[in-house]
Amino acid sequence: MTRTQDPFSGNWTLNAHQSNFDPNHRPLAATMRWEQTPDGYHMRAEGQKPDGQTVVDQMSFVLDGREYPIAAVPGTTAFSEQTEPRTLRSVGRKDGKVVGEATYAVSEDGSTLTATVWGVDAQQRPFQTVVVWDRG
Repeated sequence: MTRTQDPFSGNWTLNAHQSNFDPNHRPLAATMRWEQTPDGYHMRAEGQKPDGQTVVDQMSFVLDGREYPIAAVPGTTAFSEQTEPRTLRSVGRKDGKVVGEATYAVSEDGSTLTATVWGVDAQQRPFQTVVVWDRG
C-alpha cells in the first residue's frame, strides 16, 4: 500500500457531535495527525479541555504484534496490530494484566476515523469512549 492509498495518514478533526465521550474525558476541540513509519504509524493528538488546558498525546504503533514500553506510562506495555486494511488495534498491559484497548477504524470512503477506547486513566478512573474524527 502506498502512502497516497494509506487510510490513516493525514490530518483528522474531532467530530464532537458524533462522538460519545466518557464524562471525565470530554474535549472541546481536538486535532489528530497520523504519519506512516517504516514499522507502522506515529499519531499525535492535541485537544483543548473545558478548562482551557491544552493536552497533547503521542503514540507510536509498531505493527508487529510485540509488546513495547509506553514511555508516558511507566511499567506499561502495548502491542499493536493491523487487523484489517482500515483497522488498527492496540492493547495496553501492566503487570501482565490488560489495562486498556483501542481500536481505530477508517470508513470505507476514508472520510472518518472512529476510535473506540477503554482503559484506566492517570487518576485510576475507568473510562470508555468512542471518538469520531473527520478527515481534513
